[in-house]
Amino acid sequence: MMKTLLAGQLSRRIAFGASLFAWGTANATPVLVVDTASRQVLYQEDAGVPWYPASTTKLMTALVVFEALRAGQVTLTTPVTMTRNATKQAFLESGLTFGRTMTLEDALFATLTASANDVAVALAEAVAPNEAAFIQRMNDAAARLGMTGTHFSSPNGLFNRTNYTTARDLAVLGMEIERTFPDYHRFFQGSAVTIDGKEIKSNNTLLTRFSGTVGMKTGFLCASGRNYVGLATRNGKSVMVVMMGATTERERDERSAQYLTQAFDGQLNASGPVDAVQNRSDVAPQDMRIRLCTDKSVAYEAEREALYPMGLPGKETFLNDQIAGQVHAITTWQSEHVVEVPTPTQRPSKPQ
Repeated sequence: MMKTLLAGQLSRRIAFGASLFAWGTANATPVLVVDTASRQVLYQEDAGVPWYPASTTKLMTALVVFEALRAGQVTLTTPVTMTRNATKQAFLESGLTFGRTMTLEDALFATLTASANDVAVALAEAVAPNEAAFIQRMNDAAARLGMTGTHFSSPNGLFNRTNYTTARDLAVLGMEIERTFPDYHRFFQGSAVTIDGKEIKSNNTLLTRFSGTVGMKTGFLCASGRNYVGLATRNGKSVMVVMMGATTERERDERSAQYLTQAFDGQLNASGPVDAVQNRSDVAPQDMRIRLCTDKSVAYEAEREALYPMGLPGKETFLNDQIAGQVHAITTWQSEHVVEVPTPTQRPSKPQ
């Protein structure tokens, strides 16, 4: 059955790859499935190809903060205040203004559940002397973990050509968080937060639709497509899935749930350690903007729906569960003494 399924997927991908030739690009939307206990790869497609991580960047932001907590540099009650630099970030839903303050614990929930770009920067500035110093910690951690295909240029993952990673590296990062900081898993499990009464929902649909899901992070930019680093546990088995460049949330969620289902059902076979996956330094990250955020997107989405129809009307779905969500309430206050943090200087437009 598995051979038939994979053969069918392969033939569809070959046909779809031919149709994409006119785009002048390969059909590379990376996927990686890993058994976290053995670190064995259960399935992969282009797992070493560089990609724009979007908000999955915030996993490294979380790791750096967790390490600062462990080192006693900050505590969960450390105040995190919205600076001018933080409030200048794009795509804000938090509604927070200059000087609004919350605890570091709440800032982690806002960053990881609500994916608040402004709070991610404020959190970085609360942990390190400034944003640039925090980013250096992010890259130092990436180097230490052997994330050889990764470079970070912000705590939130907003588009920058110097902010890139691979599915292989994101899996290594996710497993490091899972292994080293089990007490902080709760920060990835919220289905929504309220910030001063305003609800912001997580985009991680699997938390409420796929039993056993315990995190981790979604991400979207026009340049990246819809990304996902997911962790689920069933019957003592823990599996991580990394999905990059999905066209719609439905595609991202259904495909992730499908791979997790296959892994838990024993349909995917180990092929070697994740650390042995080679990152591709010979290619640059694809820019998905033309395909996803222009008048070309309708045709591209139709192609992807033909490839991955799961969850469409009348089609099989892998998101069959109904799970109560966890909502974390955040209350902020106005700080009377806000230290101005200078906005970082313009960063290079090309990877160094």
